[in-house]
Amino acid sequence: MYPPLQPLLWLEPEQPFPPTHETWGPESPAPGLLCAGRDLSHESLHTAYSHGIFPWYSEGQPILWWSPNPRMVLHVDEFRLHPSLKKTLKKFSRSPSCNIRIDTAFAEVIEACSSSPRDGQSGTWILPEMRAAYTDFHRAGFAHSIETWVDDQLVGGLYGINIGHAVFGESMFHRVTDGSKIALAALVAFCREYKLPLIDCQQNTRHLASFGAREITRESFETHLQKLHSLPSPTWHFNPEMWHQLGI
Repeated sequence: MYPPLQPLLWLEPEQPFPPTHETWGPESPAPGLLCAGRDLSHESLHTAYSHGIFPWYSEGQPILWWSPNPRMVLHVDEFRLHPSLKKTLKKFSRSPSCNIRIDTAFAEVIEACSSSPRDGQSGTWILPEMRAAYTDFHRAGFAHSIETWVDDQLVGGLYGINIGHAVFGESMFHRVTDGSKIALAALVAFCREYKLPLIDCQQNTRHLASFGAREITRESFETHLQKLHSLPSPTWHFNPEMWHQLGI
């Protein structure tokens, strides 16, 4: 039986987000839930991500805002490149028919992520209004897609958020074996190239842990974020020479 819950704050448009320490606690049915409401404008998204807050909700629910504790992050210098993936990357990077592109098919990437089946999930949280909001955020220069292309076909990828030197991973998809893993490796190489130290993964999964992601406290994450989000953002372009950051 859960302890009595504190009321969930409802935000009106442009109303400030509450402090993240006011999230529901670990003994609640929704640990890390902070508030509901507001909107998905790029102003709201920018403010939220700058404070370590992100939206996540299902069809039929209001907009729900979260700040988990602990927080799953991938320190890019701790990325675990498995031998099988390294072999795949070497073959990929040397083939003229294979390449990584950035921001050439954002709408297709987020659509593919929304329709990809997930273990233990019967639906998707990337609803039509969410796709529209992040596509608008992409146009504003804050959301980016890392794309795996083979023979001019999009075969995998991911999208995420970049504010300053802070990078927030959102979702991945693949249409061929290792399509999303190649995109993740490319993102790590990009981050190493531009001295972006970590990728926010939000919540713990075995898949992310297998690549070296680990949990840190929300306080530690927010300390990193305060240092990173006000720094200048990099130019989002992938140069094949960046594979050298992974020893490829």
